[in-house]
Amino acid sequence: MQTKILGRTGLEVPIVSLGTVFIGDVSPVGETWKEIDEDLGAETVVAAIEAGCTLVDTAPLYEYTKSEKIIGRVLRERPDLAAKCTVTTKVGYLGESEDRDYSYDAIRRGVDGSLARLGLEGFEVLYIHDPMDFPMKDVMADDGALGALRALQKEGILKYVGIAANDPAANGPYIETGEFDVAVVPDAWSLLNRTAATEVFPAIEKHNVGVALATPLERGLLATGPIPGRTYLNRNFNEATLSRVGKIKDLCNDYSVPLVAVSLQWCTRHPLVATTIPGGRNKQEVVENAQAGAMDIPDALWEDLEPLIQDWEASHVVKVGN
Repeated sequence: MQTKILGRTGLEVPIVSLGTVFIGDVSPVGETWKEIDEDLGAETVVAAIEAGCTLVDTAPLYEYTKSEKIIGRVLRERPDLAAKCTVTTKVGYLGESEDRDYSYDAIRRGVDGSLARLGLEGFEVLYIHDPMDFPMKDVMADDGALGALRALQKEGILKYVGIAANDPAANGPYIETGEFDVAVVPDAWSLLNRTAATEVFPAIEKHNVGVALATPLERGLLATGPIPGRTYLNRNFNEATLSRVGKIKDLCNDYSVPLVAVSLQWCTRHPLVATTIPGGRNKQEVVENAQAGAMDIPDALWEDLEPLIQDWEASHVVKVGN
């Protein structure tokens, strides 16, 4: 697995990490988190870490705390894997629902809950999760989320503070404050989306913030290519976009390189992007993602790919969100 440095933290991370928003999710199509196979989830986490995805990203929101519980189970049962991986989680969502609270006390309670579920004594990184629709001054206040995380740093429970807003327009202003060491950047950088170039990356570069890039595979389209009849969570791609992705996949086939490898490595070729955090449901998906981060891709492919890369506005996505 190739590695990069996560901004000013100095942490060395794999270019493909494990996103756990869907681990073990066997729900029917369109019914996310309705049915979670926790054994499958644990097997998936084990397979990912063993394959080199040693940065594991989660949140209380994901599967309404089951994601954290599954990871905690793996860390307890496999101390050998626990010793080689870093787990990052988030604060803001209360866990059992999609309710959010960014007050000092709520953040402290949330961190205590995550520590218990994961079986950890501290974190390298904690992110403030989706503070959109809340006054930024309250989130950043001493008696708000940032104040709670600063207190955790002083107590030795936390090393680095991050922001993870699921809207590039919200992420940018938080990053611009210079208060954050790391940012999860979703819905802003992929073969179909270069929103981050104007909305996020200028502040990232200014403050040397580490970037963990979410949704690099556009809900699976950039992993498999277009599949007739397939729908994509919170995406509504037009036919022109699906055709363009088909051409990208054909180009990858010409070079005998999987589309998923090109999709993930294209993201981390940007000097500001340290790692991608694609979500995987099962062992096959996470192992394929890990292998993608270890492949050598010819320079000629990158040159031939450039004319096929598309801006977000051309995709006609009608909704972007969780």
